[in-house]
Order: sequence, then C-alpha cells, then structure tokens
Amino acid sequence: MIRRPLTRSAGGIAAAVAVLLTGCSAVPLPGGAGGGGYQVTVEFADVTDLVTYAAVKVDDVTVGQVEAITVTDDWTAEVVIRIESEVDLPDNSVAALRQTSLLGEKFIDLAPPTSATPTGRLQDGDLIPLERTDRGAEVEEVLGALALVLQGGGLDQLRTINVELVDLMAGREDEIGATLGELETFLASLDEQRDNIVTALEALERLSADLADQTDTIGDALDALAPGVTVLADQTDLISDGITALGELGAVGTEVIQATKADTLASLRALQPILEQLAAAGDHFPQGLELALSYPFPYNVADTIHDDFVNLHITLDIDVAEILGNVAGEKPTEQVDEDNPESSDPGPGLSDAVEPIIGGLADLLGLGVGSEEEE
Repeated sequence: MIRRPLTRSAGGIAAAVAVLLTGCSAVPLPGGAGGGGYQVTVEFADVTDLVTYAAVKVDDVTVGQVEAITVTDDWTAEVVIRIESEVDLPDNSVAALRQTSLLGEKFIDLAPPTSATPTGRLQDGDLIPLERTDRGAEVEEVLGALALVLQGGGLDQLRTINVELVDLMAGREDEIGATLGELETFLASLDEQRDNIVTALEALERLSADLADQTDTIGDALDALAPGVTVLADQTDLISDGITALGELGAVGTEVIQATKADTLASLRALQPILEQLAAAGDHFPQGLELALSYPFPYNVADTIHDDFVNLHITLDIDVAEILGNVAGEKPTEQVDEDNPESSDPGPGLSDAVEPIIGGLADLLGLGVGSEEEE
C-alpha cells in the first residue's frame, strides 16, 4: 500500500522533467536571433563538430544562430542560419568556421569580402556558396602535424643540414659575405626594375591572351604543316644524300683551293702594282671618262643638240697658204741664219710653189692672168 503512491510520485516527477526539457529546447539561446530576422544557407565542405544553435558572429559579436545542418547528395554540408534583421551584410559576404578558443565551441563567422568589392545586401533565402566559405585548422590537425615533426618528421634531417652548413661556411666567411653583398646588389637591381618586370609580364599576359584567341588559327596552321612534314620525312634519304654530296663537294673544293693556292697568290701579287697605279689615278678617271664618251667633241656637246638642229659657234682659222702648201705636199719654210738674220737667204717660198698653179688655173679659165716680163 505504501509503495504504490511512491511509484506514482516518481512517474509524475519523470514526466515533469521530460516536459521541462522539451520546453527548454524551444527556448532560444542568449544572443540568438529568436524567431525574427532572415534565413541564409551556407555551404561548407566540412563542418566538423558544428551543432545546431551554435552562434553566428560578425566581428566577434553574436548576430544569429545555426538552425539546421544537412548533407547534400554530393556530400556538401548545408547550414541554415538565422541572422538578426538589424544586421546589414553585403550580398557577396564570406563565411568561415571558427572556434572560440583552443577547446571552445564552434561558430560561424560572417564578414564582407576582402578580395572583391562588397556589393548588394544579404537577404532572406540567399545562399553563400562553397567557394566563399572556409574552415579553420582544427586542434587535432595542428597537434598531429606537430607530432609528425617531433617524431622523426624531419628534425634529424634539419640537424644534419645545419651541421653541413656550418662545415661549409667554416673559413669562407669573407667569400660568403661577398656573395651576400652581390646578392643584395642583384636584389636591389631587381627592385629598381620591378616596373619593367611588371610591364614585361603584362605584355606576356597580353601575348598569351592573343595566342589563346588565335587557338583555332594556330591549330589550322599546324594541321596544314603536317603534310609538309610528311613530305620531308619521305624525302629523308634524298636529303641525306644531298648533304653527303655537299660534303664531298666541299672536300673537292678544298683540294682545288690548296692546289691553286700558290698560283692565286702569285697572280694577286702581280696585280698589286696595277691596282696601286689605278688607285693613284683614281681622281683622274671621272674626267677622262667624260671626255672619252664625247670624243672628238667636248663633253658638253650634248647640251647643244635640240631635236633636229644644233646651236653652236665655230671659229675657223683658215690659212690659204697653209692649205695649199699641204695640198702641194710641202710646207713653206724659211731658212734663217741665227747669227745674221738679215743676210739670211730665204728658202723656197710659198709664191714659188703657188705661182705655177695659179697661172695654170688662169690659162685654163681664159683670164689672161700671168706674169709680166720686164723690158
């Protein structure tokens, strides 16, 4: 009779505790968004041990909480968060999974983008895609990497490298110092040329872009080149024979040159005086060539020719006696005594030679011209 009321009391207490716990699960955590605000879905590659109702922070200030965590078919975690309506974030905000302390709880940190200009405004139903989310290193990962280094992960190798470096630099401090000085100079020169280097890299980038735009043209050119390469491959034997024959021709030419070397040198030595004289008379050649082209006329005779007539002035010095003397076959001369010119006996004069000719012409013409006899 006494145990039955105790059993009923224990059952009632258990039911009350269950109802209390169920009601607590519906109470929002302190600092959460409550039932207001707007929902945003965030994609993560890995959320580790993130749980629902975890905090959502901006600049270490809690502005919301995690409402749900699901996994898609491609094993991407989708976290639904609720943010207070007063929080204004750009539409291209980034999200990261952080931890309050070394062993603290996980939370989602929201921030404007650092590698792009903030645009728009984050609104209800928006999605922060996987490429704009990140996950910090876990404590387990850091400790595991530290354990790998401490437990033979490379300390022995580092010690060996350190010892070898000390042995290498022993006694070579001056050379190493000079090398470091040259390296500093080289780096300073590079720093001075950084604008040129950047310009060259930008030009290379433009060239790469142009080549990328001409990919089809380059491909067509390579395709068109293939038949030519095939023809060259088919003519390999002929090309090889031609090169061999060219080598033989070179050998024969060498023999000919060696055999005629002495004669060639002798001919060149014989030409040396002629070339020297030609070089000495080099200034007179142009004038001689001008006269040779117009001989027997002066070099400017071409300037007097106009169409079908020629303009020129001619001065003739005609000596009848000289002409007749030339016709008669003798030149009038006069014997002069250098010691006594007045008593000199002149030789046969022009009149002696001309008189018979003139008299004959007069008789022939009936002019009756002749020499008169003195009485």
